[in-house]
Amino acid sequence: MGCSVLVATAPLIGSLALAAVIDGRCRRIPNWLTFGLLLGGLGKALAFGGAGRFETALLGMLAGAALPLVLYAISALGGGDVKLLAAIGAWVGPGPAVLIFMVEAVIGLGIVLVQAVAQRRTGALFRNSALIAVNFAGVSELGLKNAVDTGKSCQAIRRPLPFAVPVFFATLIVLLMGQQFGR
Repeated sequence: MGCSVLVATAPLIGSLALAAVIDGRCRRIPNWLTFGLLLGGLGKALAFGGAGRFETALLGMLAGAALPLVLYAISALGGGDVKLLAAIGAWVGPGPAVLIFMVEAVIGLGIVLVQAVAQRRTGALFRNSALIAVNFAGVSELGLKNAVDTGKSCQAIRRPLPFAVPVFFATLIVLLMGQQFGR
């Protein structure tokens, strides 16, 4: 990571590392951390980039919140997860925020698979995933509430995935890729 990117994103990286530790231990991300990170991203944009950069930070915040908000609506993510990605969006802008969400999904999938194998629950993971997919595919006949309730009852692993952990690594990867390609 280049020196300028490291310095510019040090508060983001440090805050995400702290969020990953807290989320890994407690399975929650505190509001003081997400709102502090959000205000820091918006403040940095306003102080160092003017109105244009502030607009990009706002768009990043909205893009960062929109994707996990859908998952929050079906109880697949918590509110802290939504706020964390919104805060990241304020730091990196809308395009990188969406990319971080996509990279996080791949990393999260890998973590869940490893966790299921370690707990000898791979069969339950695949069975429950198929059941949830069928319920969401038939949401027009069964209703959204039924699909959400099915998702809540299908827990294949003993402890849910701490969202901040794959988000931390996804953010590092996206920042490194951006630096690598001169963004």
